[in-house]
Amino acid sequence: MMQIFEYNGSALVAMVGKNCFAIASDRRLGVQLQTIATDFQRISKIHDRVFLGLSGLATDAQTLYHRLVFRHKLYQLREERDMKPETFANLVSALLYEKRFGPYFCQPVIAGLGDEDKPFICTMDSIGAKELAKDFVVAGTASESLYGACESMFKEDMEPEELFETVSQALLSSVDRDCLSGWGGHVYVV
Repeated sequence: MMQIFEYNGSALVAMVGKNCFAIASDRRLGVQLQTIATDFQRISKIHDRVFLGLSGLATDAQTLYHRLVFRHKLYQLREERDMKPETFANLVSALLYEKRFGPYFCQPVIAGLGDEDKPFICTMDSIGAKELAKDFVVAGTASESLYGACESMFKEDMEPEELFETVSQALLSSVDRDCLSGWGGHVYVV
């Protein structure tokens, strides 16, 4: 039997470079093995230096995204500045944890640039337990093959062009091994 996290299928990866980061996702939206759309957007821009990717159940991902945008706008009004990536990760974690008894079936991936262009990436489970990393994080139904591809391709301090090529190849080679994700990808390098 298929788990609810695998219902729509997804592949998400974030990777750090030298004063930059890349976040990438596949484009397929499916209902189990049936493809519904081939241009689905899983990655959203929160502001110029923070991006959010949501894998898992598509309806929960859209609901969670709208709640997070609302909370970020309240923060901007109150503080008169954008959230740092670490602060945004804490917001996402708290929002997920407060719904722990009826969770959003999502695995968020957060990527951003902090102070002095220091890249920050993290992922978390559906109840907000954070997993911080210094190299890359993955989520979605293709996460097992993404781990292998990223482990073999990742190098320290990549420039933006090399980082784009590395994360793109890792994503494409991984979705070829997962029937619930695919149809190309979206890659953002900041």
